[in-house]
Amino acid sequence: MRIVLADDERMVRTALRVILDAEPDLEVVGEASTGAEAVSVVRERRPDVVLMDVRMPEIDGIRATEQILAGMTEPPRIVVVTTFENDAYVYDALRAGAAGFLLKRAAAEELVDAVRLVARSDSLLYPAAVRGLAAEHARRRPPAAPPWVARLTEREAEVLRLVATGLTNAEIAGRMGVGPATVKTHVAAVLSKTGARDRTQAVILAYESGFVGAR
Repeated sequence: MRIVLADDERMVRTALRVILDAEPDLEVVGEASTGAEAVSVVRERRPDVVLMDVRMPEIDGIRATEQILAGMTEPPRIVVVTTFENDAYVYDALRAGAAGFLLKRAAAEELVDAVRLVARSDSLLYPAAVRGLAAEHARRRPPAAPPWVARLTEREAEVLRLVATGLTNAEIAGRMGVGPATVKTHVAAVLSKTGARDRTQAVILAYESGFVGAR
């Protein structure tokens, strides 16, 4: 699994590289110290996952995320790295297309697990925190029922609600009494119909549209 590190602090990048390169299935293939450099390095190195600091010189991690996702046909999974999980920047980054976020104080095992989980893309990274951010920001926005709601089948709607609770495909399969492959098919249909890039985006759309209530 190929990884690019984007952070304006050299010591942070060095620490991350040491942890990740120690794993047999992970390899850091590039580094960047600014948002603009991150965009360039990612386009050149074509990694599977990017660890993106939110606040960097030139352009921040949010804008860099937008540019990477908009400029590549097969973009990497982007995880924004932040100090505080309730930072408004984190939610903006998730809305921009980041697949999840990681706290800078995370332990080495959490970092490695997060990279692998995001690459698999069958579950949410820190689901409770993502739900909390989505629900909080949904309260500030008047919900508007989008056209995709009417296009979802009953099963797809059920799957989206379960995805929004943070369940994995295997957990959803157990809850619905179907096979994981069936759930995977439903999730793919939900992403297609909502226009969501991944599960994280689907959760945000579910809350912001009012499809899932912000309690």
